[in-house]
Amino acid sequence: MKLIQEPDFGTPAVASEKTVTLTVDGFEVTVPEGTSIMRAAAEAGIAIPKLCATDLVKSFGSCRLCLVEIDGRRGTPSSCTTPAADGLVVHTQTDRLKKLRRGVMELYISDHPLDCLTCAANGDCELQDMAGAVGLRDVRYGYDGENHVKAKASDGTDNFRWMAKDETNPYFTYDPSKCIVCSRCVRACEEVQGTFALTIEGRGFESRVSPGAHESFLGSECVSCGACVQACPTGTLQEKSIIEIGQPEHSLVTTCAYCGVGCSFKAEMRGDELVRMLAYKDGKANHGHSCVKGRFAYGYANHGDRILNPMIREKTSDPWREVSWEEALSHVASEFRRLQYQHGRESIGVITSSRCTNEETFLVQKLARAVFGNNNTDTCARVCHSPTGYGLGQTFGTSAGTQDFDSVEQSDVILVIGANPTDGHPVFGSRLKKRIRQGAKLIVIDPRRIDLVRTPHVEAAHHLPLRPGTNVAVLTSLAHVIVTETLYDEAFIRERCDWDEFQDWAEFVSREENSPETVGALSGVDPEEIRGAARLYATGGNGAIYYGLGVTEHSQGSTTVMAIANLAMATGNLGRPGVGVNPLRGQNNVQGSCDMGSFPHEFPGYRHVSIDEVRESFEKIWGVSLNDEPGLRINNMLDAAVEGSFKGIYIQGEDILQSDPDTHHVAAGLAAMECVVVHDLFLNETANYAHVFLPGSTFLEKDGTFTNAERRINRVRKVMTPRAGYADWEVTQEIANAMGANWTYTHPSQIMAEIALTTPSFTGVTYELLDEKGSIQWPCNDKAPEGTPIMHVDGFVRGKGKFIRTEYVATDERTGPRFPLLLTTGRILSQYNVGAQTRRTANSVWHEEDRLEINPIDAEVRGVKDGDWVRIASRAGETSLRALITDRVVPGVVYTTFHHPSTQANVVTTDYSDWATSCPEYKVTAVQISPSNGQSDWQLEYEDQARRARRIASSVDAAE
Repeated sequence: MKLIQEPDFGTPAVASEKTVTLTVDGFEVTVPEGTSIMRAAAEAGIAIPKLCATDLVKSFGSCRLCLVEIDGRRGTPSSCTTPAADGLVVHTQTDRLKKLRRGVMELYISDHPLDCLTCAANGDCELQDMAGAVGLRDVRYGYDGENHVKAKASDGTDNFRWMAKDETNPYFTYDPSKCIVCSRCVRACEEVQGTFALTIEGRGFESRVSPGAHESFLGSECVSCGACVQACPTGTLQEKSIIEIGQPEHSLVTTCAYCGVGCSFKAEMRGDELVRMLAYKDGKANHGHSCVKGRFAYGYANHGDRILNPMIREKTSDPWREVSWEEALSHVASEFRRLQYQHGRESIGVITSSRCTNEETFLVQKLARAVFGNNNTDTCARVCHSPTGYGLGQTFGTSAGTQDFDSVEQSDVILVIGANPTDGHPVFGSRLKKRIRQGAKLIVIDPRRIDLVRTPHVEAAHHLPLRPGTNVAVLTSLAHVIVTETLYDEAFIRERCDWDEFQDWAEFVSREENSPETVGALSGVDPEEIRGAARLYATGGNGAIYYGLGVTEHSQGSTTVMAIANLAMATGNLGRPGVGVNPLRGQNNVQGSCDMGSFPHEFPGYRHVSIDEVRESFEKIWGVSLNDEPGLRINNMLDAAVEGSFKGIYIQGEDILQSDPDTHHVAAGLAAMECVVVHDLFLNETANYAHVFLPGSTFLEKDGTFTNAERRINRVRKVMTPRAGYADWEVTQEIANAMGANWTYTHPSQIMAEIALTTPSFTGVTYELLDEKGSIQWPCNDKAPEGTPIMHVDGFVRGKGKFIRTEYVATDERTGPRFPLLLTTGRILSQYNVGAQTRRTANSVWHEEDRLEINPIDAEVRGVKDGDWVRIASRAGETSLRALITDRVVPGVVYTTFHHPSTQANVVTTDYSDWATSCPEYKVTAVQISPSNGQSDWQLEYEDQARRARRIASSVDAAE
């Protein structure tokens, strides 16, 4: 491994077919029109001194170091803001320029603290580098500038308090005495993140960067994305990890293991210790941007709660017994063989992980099919985006989003439904906000006023705060307007879709039952807002739809996905940049877990197990006979366990007790099994019912690939040795071999080769190609050897696009006198999913507990004040949370996150699910809210269990 040094030459070259040729210091260079002189010089291998320029933000020209001379022009223009032009003759090193640059640097240094040797940025400070680059050895003006004097005198008095360090942020420090007011951090906050949290305060020598109006970083609007820290050229903004560990010495590029954006990072190391995660500029999903989770929340990898040795117990009431890997694997194999002998081949199964790599997921489903001899394999996508697979498969012919993330830069109208990108997919959310600031129009369909509805410099043209459960009705009503006002794209439909099916669909959506007036009364949305949103989407130019779990986690989740596809086809918004249907996948590899055949009815590549030729292709490679009957879904496994026919399960990297609906039923199913094997990093909630615990590995400890929400396959690279001894794929292989298989993989690249051999959309994927290209979007095969950024360009995968009627069917979960409110759930920026990782980092400083959002009207009726404990009761169960009174939710709707296990929001969710895929209806639960004295009995019991689990982890850690 080596430390990857990325050149930083100011604003990147703009894409242009036209080129210009100029001469820089005697070297002729040709660059695209619009390229800055600074970058053109860099192309010729000439580095011009600079401080305010960086690839992350637009050129600014404030530092006055990058001055050049141009023959025939007066003055010394800044090279970062001056475009190259044909015939220019540029000089970057003249006596005049050298004198000017040294003078500028003298002013900077005279106002800077004399602590270069003790500064944490030593060795990684552009101010030091530039002082050396311009040959500065002494300062004529002395060292009595404002920064230097006030840094020495800073004693906390009123006169100097503004110069004190700000260490409130858990991940980085702010030392204003080192600020050179280059504005890079301010511009990064505005241009990259779009938060506008930073500003320049004061005038003259007293001007400094400030987070808000005299606020601390922690107390400000800062979202800790790290863009400002990465942009800072001095030690003003500095990671605390650098201060504690020192500068990194080598790095590898890998992929974030949080959300479905799939950001690329440089994991920068010192020895075998991770120093920091630095957003990688060449990452095609994030282009050098990051969020607080990917950038900073990696500390869970070394958290004391991690279990690093296998453990076994006969009964779940027994204490855990630490054992060797050999004993644990032998025990798992013996128990699974026993269960199949006593209860039949179908009595055991697996759950794959959307946190693990494609290669690891592929092996787990192969374990079920080739070793267990059944198709009892499922994944967490069952409870999140399985309706995406069904709905898009029916309408377009493939189970994936249609675009790449770059496509949003060409969108004119963006419709966001059932998603909160700024919290759930923040890096993409920032790009979306940037496009809106540039002029794109935004439509938000969500029961809650998410940040996108109104945030600095961004405001939705239309917000449709629909009643939870009425997605299908509202989307069909949008289609009603488009059809009845003849706003559809007839040419596209006749060419790309089945015209007869379109006419049948058009007749259906034109009915009065789908009019904005009828649907408005049903959904609580103003009919004129429905009309306005429909007209804007249909006529506003390139229209893109982005959706999330607020679409799929409903009893009509699949129907809603088809309704979205209908809208895109009707308006011709498919097959080109700027348009499309884009599911924002939740977890880092939920797309990959589906691609790899985790569902019980499909082999890798979404091919049904009943198709003889498909099954035979796997049998030939795997050397076994395969079952042609679909296996059990997660909910079916639990049902069968309660009934007594399903006895054992291997769960890799999922906490189904916390994440799946109807917690009581999940617990009953797990309790009824005889061998529950949990393979994870921590003793999670599901592990309370486990008989075997196998320690897992983090993304830092393995090689492999993740596939993000845009179908982008990204390399994951091992930067440290697995702390528990094995990567997850190796553990699965050991289980298979202990049960009689003869798997001989020695590296995940060999598993990918098998994936490519068996899966048509991955035929051309190799580690060599991924290393060469950085990443690839499937399909990647003979037709698309370098991948497919945009799907359905010349036609749909299924042939003709299929319009499908989307009848609105009200959920069986109804409000009434006992349960008059509707509960819906979502995520928050600082935490992730069930919080197994983020809760074990400093991110908890922003979200220490889940809160229940309730409208002031509903709160007043119930006598609830902000911060009060409230009881949430549904037909399924009850829990207690503290109230957060806000008008983000409309009267009749309450909302909570589900990141903390002590909350257990799924105690109250029901077992209602999507009609096609069994995806749970998390987003619609009828509840009653009433004042409470505190946590419920089961929550107090959970706290006791959690304390016991921490003691176990601590004792194991101490034993090491």
